[in-house]
Amino acid sequence: MRITYASRTRVAHVRHARASHPHVLHARAPPCRRALPHRRSRVKRSRISTRRTAGAGAVMVALTAAALTLPAAHASSPAPRQLSSPQAAELAQRISADLGADSAGSYYDAGTGRLVVGVLDQDAAARVRAAGAEPRTVRHSAAELASALRTLKAEAAVPGTAWSVDPRTNKVVVTADSTVTGARQDRLDKAVAQLGDKVAVKRTAGKFRPLIAGGDAIWGSGVRCSLGFNVTKGGKPYFLTAGHCGNASRTWSATQGGAQIGVVESSSFPGHDYALVRYTSTIAHPSAVDLYNGGTQNIGKAGEAVVGEKVQRSGSTTRVHGGEVTALDVTVNYEEGAVEGMIGTSVCAEPGDSGGALFDGATALGLTSGGSGDCSGGGETFFQPVPAALQAYGAQLP
Repeated sequence: MRITYASRTRVAHVRHARASHPHVLHARAPPCRRALPHRRSRVKRSRISTRRTAGAGAVMVALTAAALTLPAAHASSPAPRQLSSPQAAELAQRISADLGADSAGSYYDAGTGRLVVGVLDQDAAARVRAAGAEPRTVRHSAAELASALRTLKAEAAVPGTAWSVDPRTNKVVVTADSTVTGARQDRLDKAVAQLGDKVAVKRTAGKFRPLIAGGDAIWGSGVRCSLGFNVTKGGKPYFLTAGHCGNASRTWSATQGGAQIGVVESSSFPGHDYALVRYTSTIAHPSAVDLYNGGTQNIGKAGEAVVGEKVQRSGSTTRVHGGEVTALDVTVNYEEGAVEGMIGTSVCAEPGDSGGALFDGATALGLTSGGSGDCSGGGETFFQPVPAALQAYGAQLP
C-alpha cells in the first residue's frame, strides 16, 4: 500500500461543462430492555468500575450542556432508534461525551440504521439504550486502546504504516504497506508484540502516498489538485483543499495556464492536511460539489463522520466514487511525515484527486489526503476532516 499525493499525475482535460460555464467553479472532488433498577445492592455497587470515578469530572462537564445530556439510566429505555448516518454521528458524539472513561467506541450499522456502542458494564449499557443506541459489551476500553496508540506512535512510527481503533473488533488495527520490510518490519513487530490482543496487523499492496497531481481541478505551479469546498471567512470567499497541495503551490488557477483565481493564505502538512485559499478573482463560488454527470450536490453543513457511514468522494482525476467510512482518528505515516485525526475509508482515489470533497448528501465531511491502490483495482483513501479545518481557520460554509 502506498500513500501518494493527489497532485503528481498528468493534467486532466477540462470538462466541456466548464467551457460552457466559465464563471462557475464548483467544489469538486466534489430488543428493547428496561433500564437497570434505580436501587442496587451494595455488592453490585462495588463492582462498578473505578474508571467511572476517574471520568466523572469529564462526564459532569459534558452533562452541563442540554444538547449533550443523555436520559438517566433508570428511565424507561426505548428500543434502539433507526437513524440516518448524520444523526448517528451526532448521537455517537453525545454518548461518548456522556460515558467519558467508560466509552469504548461506536459504529453505524447501515443495514439496521442503528448506532452500535461498545460498553464495559451493564450500567453503561443501560445509558446507551436510554439514548436510543444499541450497546455491545467489549473487552477493551477506549482508554486502553488509546494507550496502545501512544505506544505505536512512540515505537513504530515508520513510513508506510497507518493505525486506528476499529470499534467493530475492539482492537487497534495497524496497516503496513509494501515498503514495510527489513528494519521497518522488525520495529513494527517489536512494538506490536507487547500490545497483545489489543492490536491486529494487516498488509496492503502498493505504497501509501499523498494524492497530489492535480470537485473541480485547480492548477498550481507544476501541480494539479482538486478543490474541496467553498467557504467564507470574515465575509470573504475562500476554498479548502489539501495541505500538501497548498505547500506545493502558492497560487492557483481554474484552468491549466489560466489566470490566477486564488492564493494560499495558510496550509498545514504534515501533522494535518488542509489549506485555505483566498479567492482573488470574481469567479462564482457556490456551496456545491460537482457530481460529474451534469449535476451538483448542494452542501449545507459540515459534520463528523461515523464508522459504517456510506460516503462519496469527488475529484478531478477519477470524478465521483463511493464507499464506506472504515475508521476515525487515523494516524497515517507518509514518507513526508505523520498526519493524525484522519478519516479512513474504502473509497478509491488517484493522484490529482487530492483536496477533493468527501461528503454524505448535503454534509461536508473531509478533504482527500492520500492512500493506496487506484479506482481500477480498488484501494483505500484517507481524508482530513472538514470540521477541524474550519475550526483551524475560523471559516464557515457559505
